[in-house]
Amino acid sequence: METESTLSSYHIFNAVAETGNLSKAAKSLYISQPAISRAVSKLEQNLSVKLFIRGSRGVHLTEEGKLLYAHTKSAFDFLRQGEENIRRIHHLGAGILRIGVSTTLYKHLFMPLLQNFILEYPHIQVNVRCHSTNEIMEFLESGKIDIGLINEPSSLHNLEFLKITEVEDIFVATETYLKNLKLREQEKAAPYQTPVKKNRRSSEKKASGSPFSLFKNGTLMLLNDKNFSRLPIEEYFSKNQIETGQIMEFDTMDMLIDFSKIGLGIGCVIKEFVQNELNDRSLIELPVPVKLNKRNVGLVYGKTTLQSDSVSKFIDFYKGGTR
Repeated sequence: METESTLSSYHIFNAVAETGNLSKAAKSLYISQPAISRAVSKLEQNLSVKLFIRGSRGVHLTEEGKLLYAHTKSAFDFLRQGEENIRRIHHLGAGILRIGVSTTLYKHLFMPLLQNFILEYPHIQVNVRCHSTNEIMEFLESGKIDIGLINEPSSLHNLEFLKITEVEDIFVATETYLKNLKLREQEKAAPYQTPVKKNRRSSEKKASGSPFSLFKNGTLMLLNDKNFSRLPIEEYFSKNQIETGQIMEFDTMDMLIDFSKIGLGIGCVIKEFVQNELNDRSLIELPVPVKLNKRNVGLVYGKTTLQSDSVSKFIDFYKGGTR
């Protein structure tokens, strides 16, 4: 049921209830006292109740009036609080920023980026959703998030992409795992070796000389096939005609890194995320003849959508690269 009274009439009622005097209410609202009286009478007529008792010293609320005033006071207090929050946002440069982040990039890339931004804009409230690249694209198009941090997609539709950095996929394993794998390769090739020294060397070279043979004979660890980052890896295998043996799939890049570090297999990871492990040699990069192409990582956002001040600040902060 729609209310028959306007916000203005409730505003007038609230002023009269607070001052207890028609003339004082008129003065506070900068309107005439007769206009105040007409508005109150109209409101009483619409509600079919008496809201005030008139006396020589002013007006007093009836029981019905007290009930209505409790609601109008709460409503106008709520509106005033909203206005105050808007002023505060404008004064402090505050606001809300809804970000979608690829599960692959969340910990190692997004956290440092966000930390730098928060240091400069501490009053902006940041809401983060961690999803796949495809889901982030859908959320952007439906307006559920303001901006995303993802690997550059092949098609952007109505979205804009701002490159932040680039990453490189590499294959890593522990030194112990690689030694044991090469020993297994040599043992596997042993029955086919001849007593002739020349042929033995040739056979050994064929068995373990190709770096790609490790992918066929070892355990290869990849992100699951629903992950956007898996696509360029599959294309790499196909283009270079690489045979693979046992494949283990994981949901996150962190899991790939952790299981690679304990020697479970050969992990395909982002080089920038394991630089410390490469430096201290807890992980060894496999020297493949053909490297994977580097991938662009950046911010994606609506091309034609009107951006909020918070989104504009975030985009401008990272234009030209990371800080």
